[in-house]
Amino acid sequence: MSTSPQTVPLSDGRGVVASFDDPRGIGVIRRDDGTDYPFHCTAITNGTRTIEVGAAVSFSVAPGRMGHWEAIAITTVGA
Repeated sequence: MSTSPQTVPLSDGRGVVASFDDPRGIGVIRRDDGTDYPFHCTAITNGTRTIEVGAAVSFSVAPGRMGHWEAIAITTVGA
């Protein structure tokens, strides 16, 4: 039996936070290859629910609501 790709997170990625709307809790991560992935503040792993634009991050990609891929398990990296 095969596993549907819609139920399994894609491989980890790295990128930067391209935008973040703190009051709404939503943002976009731009992956190193130029692909953008939306995210919700609940996907930030440190529990703060906020993140700086320009922060370097690692993340996974999974299917989100509305059938679009989104960033999950977001962790800041580097100094």
